[in-house]
Amino acid sequence: MRKILAAAFLFLFTQNSPLFAEKGTAVLHSTTGDSEIIGRAVLEDTPEGLKIQAEISKGTPGKHGFHIHQFGDCGDAGKAAGGHYNPDGVPHGFLPKDGFAHAHAGDLGNIEIGEDATGKLEITVPEVTLGGGKYSVGGRSLVFHEKTDDFGQPTGNAGGRAGCGTILLTENQVPAA
Repeated sequence: MRKILAAAFLFLFTQNSPLFAEKGTAVLHSTTGDSEIIGRAVLEDTPEGLKIQAEISKGTPGKHGFHIHQFGDCGDAGKAAGGHYNPDGVPHGFLPKDGFAHAHAGDLGNIEIGEDATGKLEITVPEVTLGGGKYSVGGRSLVFHEKTDDFGQPTGNAGGRAGCGTILLTENQVPAA
């Protein structure tokens, strides 16, 4: 019984502890129904915020909106993911530049796709986390949009959802000292 209580205490204590870093992944699939993998993202809680490293491999050239959406369900051509993750009910913007008072917690801007149909994005968003806190995104989705996010209202005019992937937690470990 003591072992169970100790394990439960340790679990509860470490879930919101800064001593532990969450890691996650999202595999983005085409929303056209063919389930083709079009990208991957690696996410990690850091002292500066949530670091996101994304790679798209089958996109059309140009800038494409890239956002965290409310739900982790990518069904119905990505529409089941809901709207941008916006727990504060604020206008659309670019979170790293505009902050939580002027941007949704899921507003990551754009990812640029080159002529070779590939693109990468590396971004760190302060105060957003994978597991715990007001702006927790574990279990939500990353969405790759068909058009450029022009930062207009209410959601950036980025068009339909070309790709979608659920953010899954993969690891909970003590960071290196």
